[in-house]
Amino acid sequence: MTAAASALRSETDKDTGVAVVTLDRPARHNAIDPETAEQLAAVWREFRFDDSVRAIVLTGAGEKAFCTGVDRDTDVPQPGSPYSMDDPLLTIGPKANDLWKPVIAAVNGMACGGAFYLLGEAEFIIAAEHATFFDPHTTYGMVSAYEAILMAQRMPIGEVARMSLMGTAERISARRAYETGLVSEVTAPADLLKSATRAAEVIAACPTEPVQGTVRALWSAKEAARTQALAQAPHLIALGNLPPERQAGLFTGRSPGFRTR
Repeated sequence: MTAAASALRSETDKDTGVAVVTLDRPARHNAIDPETAEQLAAVWREFRFDDSVRAIVLTGAGEKAFCTGVDRDTDVPQPGSPYSMDDPLLTIGPKANDLWKPVIAAVNGMACGGAFYLLGEAEFIIAAEHATFFDPHTTYGMVSAYEAILMAQRMPIGEVARMSLMGTAERISARRAYETGLVSEVTAPADLLKSATRAAEVIAACPTEPVQGTVRALWSAKEAARTQALAQAPHLIALGNLPPERQAGLFTGRSPGFRTR
């Protein structure tokens, strides 16, 4: 079965029980606009009730990017109070939509910024050899809060600090991501989806109740600390982000140079 949409594609193999969800905005480096955010939330909720789906692969269209976070052309009006913040990415992940079927992320190309909302809620990550990971927030006058907290659940704290604080000046290679435990496997680009799907098929072939119970058990190991940390995120962002007009100046004035390690 195939369901096509302008921002998201979802294909399910009923024989294997594996669904492949593809962010489908390659011209925008698969950045997430409100339509994409709504479709992501909808597809995770749909999978909760679809017993034919037992494991999911999440990837991005094209070779340049898995996802580059929120689309910069998206306007998200914010309340004036520092105690209220509207984040369009808070509900794009499977766990945020109470989906406990295993999700494998297949990263092709750049994964940065808001992409970590998705990677942070995947069970594990497989990356193509040319994949890179970075967090541009501090470069552009923004606090990395949700992203840094989610990555701190998956990477050594020093590696998260370096990625978050170096901004656009440095990118983590797939090799380094594998060395730090962020990525569980590195493949040739042509083999990425095949490798992720193969792993998903193995998991989908197991009895579904024990699989989902194992997923819940794994997440419960860090859930209390993660929840407490995320509760602080909106206030840190409201207090630490530069005004939008100053952010805009940083976006237009920064050099695109970077190193990959």
